[in-house]
Amino acid sequence: MNREEAWRLLCEWTQSESLRKHMLAVEAAMRAYARRFGEDEEKWGITGLLHDMDYERHPSPQEHPRVGVAELERLGYPEDVRRAILSHADYLDVPRETLMEKTLYAVDELSGFITAVALMRPDRLEGLRAKSVRKKMKQKSFAAGVSREDIVRGAEELGVDLNEHIEFVAAALRERAEELGLAPERTRR
Repeated sequence: MNREEAWRLLCEWTQSESLRKHMLAVEAAMRAYARRFGEDEEKWGITGLLHDMDYERHPSPQEHPRVGVAELERLGYPEDVRRAILSHADYLDVPRETLMEKTLYAVDELSGFITAVALMRPDRLEGLRAKSVRKKMKQKSFAAGVSREDIVRGAEELGVDLNEHIEFVAAALRERAEELGLAPERTRR
């Protein structure tokens, strides 16, 4: 299991540039939390990278993420990676028990929401603070597909303050802003 192989697999399964960027954002947040918690950064990053690999082909709750996890099992990915991916989908009722499982759940929706907020700002992620993100969370019509309840529940399950969690994830995404298409407008090529 290595990052290069995981990226090739993701690209085989996912053509959508925006979905690929979402998975890259979740990877960035997972790697940052792995460093913070003293965990295996490569394993956590790959888990974040592959968590939605089957979503484009199999978006229904009957299939996602089961189809992708079955492929990961066939390819010999570790059980803890597969279980974390399964546990990020509330509708599967796979309890989140490990720190990696709780972290994946906590960063998934939040990464998407922070990306949506950043795309509305000329400076993108630069200077983005929790206060701005929380304000947008109150606007039900903004990024309506993102569950605010999941964002709040994720921070609670992880045992982190929501504002600190938002700022931590935003900082993780900022480290890869160029790759995520979230560099400030004045610096983009």
